[in-house]
Amino acid sequence: MQTRKLGTLEVSALGYGCMGLEGTYGEPVPRPDAVDLIHAAFERGVTHFDTAEVYGPWTNELVVGEALKPLHDRVTIATKFGFNVNPDGSRGGGVNSRPDHIRKVVDASLKRLQVDTIDLLYQHRVDPSVPIEDVAGTLKALIDEGKVKHYGLSEASAQTIRRAHAVHPVTAVQSEYSLWTRNVEKNGVLAACEELGIGFVPWSPLGAGFLTGKIDANTRLDPNDFRNMSPRFTPEAREHNLALVDLVRKVAERRQATPAQVALAWLLAQRPWIVPIPGTTKLHRLEENLGAVDVQLTADDLRELDEGSSRIEIHGQRLPEAILAMSETD
Repeated sequence: MQTRKLGTLEVSALGYGCMGLEGTYGEPVPRPDAVDLIHAAFERGVTHFDTAEVYGPWTNELVVGEALKPLHDRVTIATKFGFNVNPDGSRGGGVNSRPDHIRKVVDASLKRLQVDTIDLLYQHRVDPSVPIEDVAGTLKALIDEGKVKHYGLSEASAQTIRRAHAVHPVTAVQSEYSLWTRNVEKNGVLAACEELGIGFVPWSPLGAGFLTGKIDANTRLDPNDFRNMSPRFTPEAREHNLALVDLVRKVAERRQATPAQVALAWLLAQRPWIVPIPGTTKLHRLEENLGAVDVQLTADDLRELDEGSSRIEIHGQRLPEAILAMSETD
């Protein structure tokens, strides 16, 4: 596996997003199987693993901590703060980036992850009630204390990124980015990252599985699958959006690759400091995803994908309205 730089942090070219292990797309993966899958990712070259306090909540960090405990010196772990979580472990409402709350979350995450230092800590969503300068100042203090190594932001605007970076260098920005979600190309986020030397981590790089070509208008989703609430996954939207999958599949057939591999290879080709974090609950899908690093798209391939996708109007918002309201990138 090749490596890339997120700011000054060196990681594998593809990371592993651990969120789906908690049942985002259906039933949770049993802990022993989840641990085995994380180990399988490491054995195949992945050194960067992404989790968050709110995944579960808490249980995802516990799984990641257990799986990576013997590998601390060979991997990097990213986690996140920024949502309210009730004392009983249920999700609270809204966001919370008060400095005292950040410190409590960090101390708890350190214990769950079984580490002395968090490699990369993201603010999961920007808190409009707390100045970003106060958040960045708190992260700077935590870094000075040795509890955190690198500071990141998720779903933040270019303006917020610049303001935070002026207080303490931001290592990475995480936002949704794929062939069907390209907001960050137009809203200044990618440009700000390039200017400031910040790495970029696309989440949902396979469009929540849609770009794999395994989902169509008739696909039945698990009742617990979050995509049931997504405007892009109504049967009507899926039917229309298959035009993009057809485009990706055409390039994939020419490259003797899968649509998922082409979608990931397209992201890798956009910038050398982009590190997608696809997630999966299946070993064969993990191996398929990691094969994307060996897919070399030509200039003609990239032009075909860019020009073809620009002519396809994607139907449906990328997330439910209540969740979009917490993002600064839309």
